Formats: sequence, C-alpha cells, structure tokens
Amino acid sequence: MSRPDISRPNILLVYDKECPACHAYCQVVRIRESVGELRIVDAREDSEVMREITGAGLDIDQGMVLKMGDQLYYGADAIHALALIGSRSGIFNRFNYWMFRSRRVSKVLYPLLRFFRNLLLKLLGKTRINNLNQPGRDRF
Repeated sequence: MSRPDISRPNILLVYDKECPACHAYCQVVRIRESVGELRIVDAREDSEVMREITGAGLDIDQGMVLKMGDQLYYGADAIHALALIGSRSGIFNRFNYWMFRSRRVSKVLYPLLRFFRNLLLKLLGKTRINNLNQPGRDRF
C-alpha cells in the first residue's frame, strides 16, 4: 500500500453540485499535479469543510470556496486561485487561466457569472443551500 504524499496537500473545491454550470466547471478544471490533489466537495452535503465555511460566515450560495491548507478562498478569489494553480493542458484550462489569472478581471467577471448561475437555478426551480440560515433565503 502506498503512503500519501504529505508534501502535497489536498485542495478542496466546494460548490453546489445541483448547479449544472458549476458542476460542469468543476468536472473539467484541473490543477497541476505538483500543487496537490483536487478534491471536489458538494456544498449540499454535511461536511467538516462546510461547517468551517459556515463558521467563517461565507454564503456558499454567493460563491464557491477553494480550501488550500488552512486558507479559504471565496468567490472571485477562488476562481483566481484556481486559474493560477491550474493545469494549462486542454483548451478549457488554458482559457480559464487566460480569463482569471488577473485578480482584477476575476473580481469583475465573477459577479456576472454568479448572476447567471442564480438565474439558471431559479429557472430550474432549485432551492438555495442557505448555509447561513438567513430567513427568507430558501429560493433563488
């Protein structure tokens, strides 16, 4: 049995698996092997990382979270960090790097992506995750 490489941390990407756009993105995004192993976490399932995200006051309905080591990256910062650690193999990953390698561009584009994500979920009749238990925030 091989031992895990402790020098390469697990990197967690937490997102809403019921969102078709988010799910498609998370299935094709790749990180460089030298950085660590990317593990995808469904935000709708109870997990230690979701409890940590909620404890940090991050609204998962408003942004995905990337956890690297002890650091949480949220929304635009998460997509920016993914672009920087991402593999450049494949058209999608090269495009992802090109689009989100700039923190400034990420902060401008991410709210637009979030708007269309929320619109899509509303059209599909999905409920919010509402991990912060905000009253009246069950539907999109």
